[in-house]
Amino acid sequence: MHAGSFAPYEALAETLIPHAAEGDDGSHDLAHIHRVFRNAMRIHGQEGGNGTVLAASVLLHDCLAVEKNSPLRSQASRLAAEKASAILGGLGWTQRDIEAVAHAILTHSFSANLVPESLEAKILQDADRLDAIGMVGAARCFYIAGRLGSALYDPADPLAKDRPLDDRRFAIDHFENKLFKLANGFQTETGRQLAKERHERLQQVLDMFLDEI
Repeated sequence: MHAGSFAPYEALAETLIPHAAEGDDGSHDLAHIHRVFRNAMRIHGQEGGNGTVLAASVLLHDCLAVEKNSPLRSQASRLAAEKASAILGGLGWTQRDIEAVAHAILTHSFSANLVPESLEAKILQDADRLDAIGMVGAARCFYIAGRLGSALYDPADPLAKDRPLDDRRFAIDHFENKLFKLANGFQTETGRQLAKERHERLQQVLDMFLDEI
C-alpha cells in the first residue's frame, strides 16, 4: 500500500509502513491498518487530538504479530508498544510523543483490557474496534476462524442454547462471545455513532447466515 493512502501524513507513513505489519495474517495487514487510519481520521475530524501522534499510533498498532490463539495474545499490545517506542526513538521523536503513541497502542487492544486515558488512545481504540464489527468485521471473523482451523458453526446447536460458547471451535460463536459486546464500549461520541450502524450490519450478517443454515 502506497504512503499516499495515508494523507495528510504521507511522509510519516512512508517512514513507518516498513514497520507497520509483520507476518502473513490477512486480518492484521496493511489493508487493516489503512481502514483503521480512515476510521481514526474520521473520528479525529470531529473529536480533535494530536493528528501526528494518532497517525503514528495507527501505523504501528500492529507492528508486532501475535496469533489469536497464542498464549501471549493478552501481551500483544504491550509488546507492540515497546517495539513502536524503539522505532520512534530511533527516528528522534521526543520522549513525550513516544510515550503518547505507546499509551495509545498499549490500550487499544480488547485482549489487554486497559482503559485509554488520552484522546488519541481513545480514538485509536474506537477506530480499531470499528474494523472488528460491520461487514468487514464479519469477514475478518470468518477469515481468522479458517486460519485457526475452526468450524463455521455447531450444526447441532448453532446459537449455543444448550452448550457453552466456544469461539475457538465455531466461528459464529465469536459474534456473541465478543463482537456484539464491542459497540457498548466505544470511547468517543463519533465512535459510538459509527459503531451503532456497524453493529446493526453485524447483526444482519448473523441473521442472514442463520437463515441459510
